[in-house]
Amino acid sequence: MNRIILFLLLLASTAVAQKAAPVGIELYSFRKQFAEDMSGTMAKVRQMGFREVEVAGIGNLDAPELRKLLDKNSLKAISLGASFEDLDSNVPKVLAQAKALGAKYVVCFWIPHSGDMFTIYDADRAVDVLNTAGSLLAQNGVSLCYHPHGYEFQTYKDGTFMDYLAENLDPKSINFEMDVYWVKSPGYSPVALLQKYPKRFPLMHLKDRKPGTPDSMTGHDDVENNVTLGQGDVGIADVMKQAKKSGVKHYFIEDESSRAMQQVPESIVFLNGLR
Repeated sequence: MNRIILFLLLLASTAVAQKAAPVGIELYSFRKQFAEDMSGTMAKVRQMGFREVEVAGIGNLDAPELRKLLDKNSLKAISLGASFEDLDSNVPKVLAQAKALGAKYVVCFWIPHSGDMFTIYDADRAVDVLNTAGSLLAQNGVSLCYHPHGYEFQTYKDGTFMDYLAENLDPKSINFEMDVYWVKSPGYSPVALLQKYPKRFPLMHLKDRKPGTPDSMTGHDDVENNVTLGQGDVGIADVMKQAKKSGVKHYFIEDESSRAMQQVPESIVFLNGLR
């Protein structure tokens, strides 16, 4: 009888290990591990249950070689990062990378600006570059998104630069990836922003913030303030409820802390427990 029970427990544990994660993973979370062991780390991503990934900052493999490694582990690249500079001057390069990876989305993570102040000059340049690049990518079946980092919430006229970007970036060509941490960081509500701009956030980074972390509008913070989902002050459960109503299509856990390998599986458990 004991052997039977042991066998059943083994089957159950194997099933849990193979269960697909409810969301994807931003591979940047494991950048240090990828630098040490690209193939082994990708296998661990699969073992955690992930099926969808966003590609950014994980090494120097060219897109075709990375695609082979993803395919080997049955991982699908939904999106990849592209620099503002490449989107400004080398859209064909960005498009070729997206096509090689089979990614439907390209994400710009940063708008160049001087120091910590974001200005209307920076915003207008971004509108010009991103609308142009977004249109070229859209003509080739790839969607462009911009990922705010907090400085966009600095005040402009009766609102913020985030409002200005949302109003002036053409939704036919470019939308947004919400990183809920970087919306919370300047003191804003991810839920309220989703409600204000429904259908403008097809992608989302799920990241939680250590309670007591000071707000900031600089786009910079100590990565060790990233905590397991559900243990921070972002309000992930409420965000997930609203995100489904507001048209988010793909979610990626991103954990930039040195504890990512430990915390990401814990975050999966939290998400699986949401109702």
